[in-house]
Amino acid sequence: MSKLTEKIKEEIAAIIPPTVFFFIALHIVAFIRVLMLKQTGMTLGATASVTLAALILGKAVVIADLLPFINRYPEKPLIYNVAWKTTIYTLIAVLFHYLEHLIDFWREVGGLISANEKLLAQIVWPHFWAIQILLLVLVLMYCTMRELIRVIGRDKVIRMFFGPLSSTP
Repeated sequence: MSKLTEKIKEEIAAIIPPTVFFFIALHIVAFIRVLMLKQTGMTLGATASVTLAALILGKAVVIADLLPFINRYPEKPLIYNVAWKTTIYTLIAVLFHYLEHLIDFWREVGGLISANEKLLAQIVWPHFWAIQILLLVLVLMYCTMRELIRVIGRDKVIRMFFGPLSSTP
């Protein structure tokens, strides 16, 4: 197998866990948002945008993990890295969520500054912050599991959850 193929397989394997997590988490958030706004259901466009956001966030997590400051406390108790990564990933999620709303208003009014002004005036802040709290909890769960898996080991965690894997391919 060539080095390029090996690298591609490694990248795909790295992006799958955060992408699947954010795919499920963002669909939960979108569904709750639909329920809060008393809409009739999720549209295909909403599902597509959530899927795209999950792919972007999944890749952002993989890229962020390469930054030297992201794994800031590897030798300290796990809570340090969990709290640090949760803070960073949550700030990114808040930014993405705000930009998602901003883009919707930008399409509506045609200018960035006027879109931001309209967004600040019309956004339902309790709904926005409710979604952010939900995202915070989901990201906290993700970071906690990632840190536990890092310390315990992927294979051991898989055996703990699903039982011993057969040794035959």
